[in-house]
Amino acid sequence: MPDLIVFGHADLIDNKTIEFIKINFPEIKMCQWFLDRMDDKWKHNKDRFIKKMDLMDANFCTTDPSYLNFNKKIPTYFIPNCVDPSLERLKIYNNKYFTSDVFFAMSHGAHRGVLKKGKKDARENFIKKLINITPNIKFNIYGLNDSQPIWSEEFLQSISQNKIGLNLSQGKSSNYYSSDRLSQLIGNGLLVMIDEKTKIGNFFNKNEIITYHDLSDLSEKILKYSRDDKSRKKIAKNGRNKYFKYFNSKIIAEFIINKTYGIKKKYFWESYL
Repeated sequence: MPDLIVFGHADLIDNKTIEFIKINFPEIKMCQWFLDRMDDKWKHNKDRFIKKMDLMDANFCTTDPSYLNFNKKIPTYFIPNCVDPSLERLKIYNNKYFTSDVFFAMSHGAHRGVLKKGKKDARENFIKKLINITPNIKFNIYGLNDSQPIWSEEFLQSISQNKIGLNLSQGKSSNYYSSDRLSQLIGNGLLVMIDEKTKIGNFFNKNEIITYHDLSDLSEKILKYSRDDKSRKKIAKNGRNKYFKYFNSKIIAEFIINKTYGIKKKYFWESYL
């Protein structure tokens, strides 16, 4: 018999099954985690999460729960996207040769491997404008102009040939939300640039990650750091080290266990929420 059951995007498990466990095996603790967006444009995701919330001993999501207006009586916590040395194993800042400057990959065909025909992503306009106002920079973009998404080893091979990784999620910025793109980019040693409105920059200083406040600011910083190899390498290395120190998979797993069991311990990111 398990001590703890952890549900992740477990839509196929009916609430009646969870209720059965709670009634017949009350000693078993249960919690759920959810990684997708849950703001106004993704209400279906929020409903999926809420459906099981009051049956759980703890709930975890990658957006600041206070931003999502959950019932404060139900224990719900923010978790960062974690890194793991078996997956985020590159140190791209050590590379000497690159085929392009800026990497960005988007996909509206997640779990399918290909883009959905006839579907547009609002980020396309942002990226096209960025390319137009940023001269002499070579962009390596996937998910745009019929360039299909890449995965696994092909993904790692591609990011290793770039200096800068752009972290840009769908929709308007939500407090502390990012897809796991962030952990993949920074965890593999790219210099990461991210919108300051996400507030994720609060976890880092200016020598660990680059934040931007608008399109023009992003363009200027891409131009600056694509040429300044010394600063780029230093910031990318510091960012990777910081992320592995505070947001690695062991720490996130410990956080989930401790919160579910009511064990008090302060974690790095909690000071910023």
